[in-house]
Amino acid sequence: MRVVIIGSGNAGQNLAAKLCEEKHDVILVDHRQEPLTELQSHLDIMTIRGEGSSPAVLEKAEITRADLVVAVTDRDEVNILACALAHSVGVTHKVARVSNLDYIRPPPAYDLHKLGIDLIVSQKEECAYELFNVLRMPGTLEAVDLLEGRVIAAGLKVHMDSPLTRQALKDFPRPELLQTIRFIAARRGEEVLAPRGDSHFMVGDEIYFVGRLHDVESFLEWAWPEHSSFQKVVIAGGGSMGLRLAQLLETTPMQVVLIERDEERAEACSGQLGRTLVIRGDPMDDETQQEAGLGQNTAFVAATDDDESNIIGCLLAAKLGARFTLAQVSKPEYVPIIDTLSLLDHAVSPPLSMINAILHFVRGKHVKAAALFHKLPGELLEVVISPRSKWAGKAIKDISLPAGVTIAAGLRGEDVLDATGALQVQAGDRLVLFAAPQAVGKVESLFKR
Repeated sequence: MRVVIIGSGNAGQNLAAKLCEEKHDVILVDHRQEPLTELQSHLDIMTIRGEGSSPAVLEKAEITRADLVVAVTDRDEVNILACALAHSVGVTHKVARVSNLDYIRPPPAYDLHKLGIDLIVSQKEECAYELFNVLRMPGTLEAVDLLEGRVIAAGLKVHMDSPLTRQALKDFPRPELLQTIRFIAARRGEEVLAPRGDSHFMVGDEIYFVGRLHDVESFLEWAWPEHSSFQKVVIAGGGSMGLRLAQLLETTPMQVVLIERDEERAEACSGQLGRTLVIRGDPMDDETQQEAGLGQNTAFVAATDDDESNIIGCLLAAKLGARFTLAQVSKPEYVPIIDTLSLLDHAVSPPLSMINAILHFVRGKHVKAAALFHKLPGELLEVVISPRSKWAGKAIKDISLPAGVTIAAGLRGEDVLDATGALQVQAGDRLVLFAAPQAVGKVESLFKR
């Protein structure tokens, strides 16, 4: 696939790296030469310097040959215009990143899809949803929606008091949970394991599983007996992500407090929120955090635009008694460092959250990317079973899966399918597969045939 990426910020860089890994032809456009030179030194890409919304620059990038155009600069107007121009010359798929949420939920007459843009994606909006999933399911390392939110994939660290450590999976004491929860991978240090019947989980393992939301919640209650819901969430930063997260949390029973330094912005947030308490103050100041009421059943989310301030704010909140700390970290290279040093409980990278929303345009007709995890190598893929597929009419236990591939969940019409061995796969079913990095290409090849 030939992909033109406009914008070489964090999102553009990470998307280019991901697509190069998978041997796609990537052309990167930016008006700054320095990041283009840096990226070209370690990625097999073509770079073009120029304004991404300029017809002359797009012509130089041979945009008419592109299968996908992704505009991810930090200027909404450039992204929208670039995609509109790509549509005018017949590009099949167009994705525009926007920051202004007015573009995400506009009045019907102003819907940007009318300009031919296939996907309007907000980096902060996607990240807010990811944080919301983690907060509504305390104890998860990360969580992503699948199949339009019908099921969820989550990760959990095995604790010392967890019943998961006491026996092999084939001797699981709650077999009814295994009918609704599907284990897809486990991470032990740097090693990624595929759970089997004779697998034993150890304290410190990070296990990943898929199921309906209520089934995942039931499993968490059993697997981590001391786990309990948060009573309060304190959000540091009233930017677009902090505001959107507060709006999502208002749909739950949790108390919500939002801290914003700028008086005008604090008033704007207060006007758009219902029961959230908005405090004007420095979210990185200990007196302000104490005023917000940090406690044992409180989560602290640092959502400002400064990575370093977010990390420091989480450390301070933990010192003041917050039970759980989360931060948005725009530089993805910070995430493994944070994990290694255990600086805070969870970090999310907005560029990676947005890439999750973009990648489903890359795979092809019968295989779509469903999600990436921050900490687990591999990919969740969605496949559609055609009438000619070798899987049609077979039970899962009789399907010969490539090494490193696990069937995680399915959808038939509006009904979610539990991916047990007895499930009979039918033409038209949508299946979610987890594929280890080395197995992604095997899945694509299998369904191309």
